[in-house]
Amino acid sequence: MNLLLRQIAAGTIILLLLGGACYAVGARVNTTGSIPVGLYWTSRKPAGKGDYVLVCPPPLEVFDMAKERGYIRAGFCPGGYGYLMKRIMAAENDKVTVADDGVRVNGRLLPFSVPLKADQAGRPLPRYQADSYTLNEHQVLLMTDRNSFSFDGRYFGPINRSQIKTVIVPTITW
Repeated sequence: MNLLLRQIAAGTIILLLLGGACYAVGARVNTTGSIPVGLYWTSRKPAGKGDYVLVCPPPLEVFDMAKERGYIRAGFCPGGYGYLMKRIMAAENDKVTVADDGVRVNGRLLPFSVPLKADQAGRPLPRYQADSYTLNEHQVLLMTDRNSFSFDGRYFGPINRSQIKTVIVPTITW
């Protein structure tokens, strides 16, 4: 029994060290439905429209609520938030319109973008206050393109580019 426990402990330590080494060189794993589930690598490329990004949410009341309700995890970002992984769906000079039928960028309706009135537990969801706005050079709109239940820009609006920590590039997704 002692030998088995030592082997389990050694295997656990090796897995933790391997996981830490992968993280240190840029590996990131997404387990949420906001972007494809899978393995991503960080990149030094500047963030642009269509890119997947790793973001520290700004310390705002809407993100406090999101953390309380479990939409985002606790983590090391200011406000105690965990990172978000989202896609940049709009950037500088893009016109964004939020209506009951969804979010439009430059007149094009984004898939899975209908603002829900309540979450899956029946709790009311916030809605970004502006119905129409144009992004400036410092702003991006983060959205999903695959999950109508994602907590994204329909609820918290545009964020500042300074919140983006890195572009993440899909490596293995499913």
